[in-house]
This record gives sequence, C-alpha cells and structure tokens, in this order.
Amino acid sequence: MKKCLACEKGELIKVEDIIFEIDGYIFIVKGERCTNCNEEFPYEEETQRVILTARKLGVWPESLKLYRHLSMSGGGLVFRIPSDIEKQLKLTEKTEITISKIGNKIVIEPEN
Repeated sequence: MKKCLACEKGELIKVEDIIFEIDGYIFIVKGERCTNCNEEFPYEEETQRVILTARKLGVWPESLKLYRHLSMSGGGLVFRIPSDIEKQLKLTEKTEITISKIGNKIVIEPEN
C-alpha cells in the first residue's frame, strides 16, 4: 500500500465516495483516502471529469493566479497579500494562518 502524502503515517485505501460540492452541485468520485488523517486524493481522471462537467454547468470558477516577488525581512522571506484578497477574506494583522506544503505548492489558510 502507498503511504499518505499529507501525514506520511497512514496508508491510502481505494474509495468510491469522495464528495465534491461545487456551487450546490454534488459530485461523487473515486480515489484514495488515508487511514490515518482521512485526507482524500481523487483520481486525476475523476477530477478532470468533474471539472469538465462543472464548466459545462457554468459553475467552475477560473482560478485566481497572482504573481508576486518575495522580500527579505529580518533574515526571513516575506510574502505580501494583495489588498483585494485581504478584504475578501477579512484578514487583519491579528489573523492567525496555517501554512502547509503540499508537493511543490504552499497553501495558506486563515484560521476562523
């Protein structure tokens, strides 16, 4: 069995009940789920099928991509969040965030 990419502790088991909810539409796809952290990894072809169907339904948003440079501050790198995203997510300087590395991506999530 394969090890979980997220927690690296559990094993991935095949499942057929991964749920995507997009703008009120429910999609159920096949994939793998971790026995430890329950992280779900839908199969690529299943995900592409959902995206294609959601686009046909007009509910698949185009992803927001912004290009920024990192700056140095106090011996570490700094990333500036654009003000429009700050306002949409109601972020303040006191907002706690979680930063995760998934593959070669950085995911930043505000804690609510």
